[in-house]
Amino acid sequence: MLRHFKQPRRVVITGIGCVTPIGIGREAFWSGLVHGRSGVRTIESFDVSNSPVKIAAQVQNFDWEAQLSPKDRKHVARTVPLALAAAREAVADANLKPDEFSLEQRRAVGVVLGTGGGGLAFTEQQYSYWFNGSTTKASVYTIPASTHGGLSSELSMAFGLRGLSHIVSTGCTSSTDAIAYAAQHIALGRQELMLTGGVDAPIAPGILAGFNLMTVLTNDWNDEPERASRPFSLNRSGIVLGEGAWIYVLEELDHAQERGAKIYAEVTGYGATCDAYHRVRLAESGDEPARAMKLALADAGRTPEEVNYVNLHGTSTVLNDRIETTALKLALNGRAAKTPMSATKSQIGHPQGASGAAGLGAALCAMHTGIIPPTINLDEPDPECDLDYVANEGRTADVQIALCNCIGFGSKNSALLVEKVNNL
Repeated sequence: MLRHFKQPRRVVITGIGCVTPIGIGREAFWSGLVHGRSGVRTIESFDVSNSPVKIAAQVQNFDWEAQLSPKDRKHVARTVPLALAAAREAVADANLKPDEFSLEQRRAVGVVLGTGGGGLAFTEQQYSYWFNGSTTKASVYTIPASTHGGLSSELSMAFGLRGLSHIVSTGCTSSTDAIAYAAQHIALGRQELMLTGGVDAPIAPGILAGFNLMTVLTNDWNDEPERASRPFSLNRSGIVLGEGAWIYVLEELDHAQERGAKIYAEVTGYGATCDAYHRVRLAESGDEPARAMKLALADAGRTPEEVNYVNLHGTSTVLNDRIETTALKLALNGRAAKTPMSATKSQIGHPQGASGAAGLGAALCAMHTGIIPPTINLDEPDPECDLDYVANEGRTADVQIALCNCIGFGSKNSALLVEKVNNL
């Protein structure tokens, strides 16, 4: 339970939906993870001939028309149909039928999503119409569709949900924070169920150029895209942008049991801190990401010895991977070297504000398949990154308690602890 609340109620995950670069749907995503597939490809959605970076991890073979009509698609960001597809899978997986909800039930279900860029790529597209004199191509809904808040509204409207409808945008930690925020509302009795998770689609010409200005993207592997994202490797050279949506149904434990829902895990701990140091970089000490993980453990009443798996932020940048390794040693003490960990971004790239939700999906995969997903492309580890990153091949393990770590721009840090629920 979230122990720092005065009226705690146990919060569990009962539905999962995934739209990802390595597979659409939970089963496809999990299969891609455990088999170590990479979703990084050459960008084909726009011209990258003049860009130093030509690769990204994009969702493939997605049925756009199954989510929105061509007319409606003109008025929304790419994130909306991705989120709708993941949410519909999660709702079906949880055996919920929103069309049959009463007004009271609709008011008891909220939506909280995390996103970094939200409608930024859509804004870029619409502004290009205006600046090029093609205003007739632009959507009349450009302004509301460009805001982050419109994203959660689209899901609320699609399912007729009248509870709170919020967006959390804290950079790369957005969806970790959103999931915790959603869990807190259930723990406090403010909502019975929540649709929560993360979605981002930051792969657009202007966004790519902006990341290039910061020199955080790798351009060393354009000819070998699948090898490009290589967290903790000695020859890593930067981020590979990714996209996707990972949506979950959260509900109070008794409510889930009463309706016979299957339960994937319980959300038991959360911690968040800030280095208050730099617009982009982490402080070298690793103190604050370590403290976020310690807070999550304390919130759940757990010790480092009880953690079976850590899903890493693992961006594949020289600085972040090294500092995250330091933070893990501080947070887990002597257990850090003995705890298996893996970096999902090695397979799906960096989906920005959806990172935490993707990491949670990987943690649930480990719990329910009995296989910890690997960190691929880890052929020669950096000597300063010397923990057990489950290199290159998945590993059989009994994962009961998992810690998900997230680090964001503005030196924000968030951590989430989830536990498998047995013997109910």
